[in-house]
Amino acid sequence: MDDGGQREATGDGTFREIQRLLSKTNGKVIGDVMTSAPLVVRETTNLEDAARLLLVTKYRRLPVVDSSGKLVGIITRGNVVQAALEIKKKVEGTL
Repeated sequence: MDDGGQREATGDGTFREIQRLLSKTNGKVIGDVMTSAPLVVRETTNLEDAARLLLVTKYRRLPVVDSSGKLVGIITRGNVVQAALEIKKKVEGTL
């Protein structure tokens, strides 16, 4: 859709802009732009500690690793909120 040079109102317009910009990356690869040695949590990390870490760092998600450092998943702010709501529901149900 030609919008006279203005940004399209849909998310597709923004995505196309990003694609156009990224087509000019001059051969950069993921390793050039990724976060090396990211902050991680272990699968045995206490949920409260993980939530605190997400809040303090303002990260939206953290990689979860096992005892050998192998990636086993990702914890998100949404996961933490969902877990807190489930705990609240159980606590309220026992009162």
